[in-house]
Amino acid sequence: MTTATPLGNNTQLSGNVTTKSQEQSLYQSSGAIVAAIVVGVIVIFTAVLLILKTYNRRARVRRELQPKPSKAAMPPPLGHKGLAQPPTVTFIPVDIHLHDR
Repeated sequence: MTTATPLGNNTQLSGNVTTKSQEQSLYQSSGAIVAAIVVGVIVIFTAVLLILKTYNRRARVRRELQPKPSKAAMPPPLGHKGLAQPPTVTFIPVDIHLHDR
């Protein structure tokens, strides 16, 4: 003949298994949520970088295609000499053999 196991013991075991499986599913789902957030941030960051790259490329092409103003039409900045005259340096040799008075 078979012996019957106590009913209270089975319910307690199944309750623990249910609690642990709920905790485990919560941990797994929280890990999945964190992973999804990280992947989403990486995707958004990559999209922003690509958008900035294409914008920079278009702006550079637009800048290169614009006609450049002639340098003669632009006056030199105030207080500075024009680039036509290079700065001159005068060297005055000093007599090394001068005696103190």
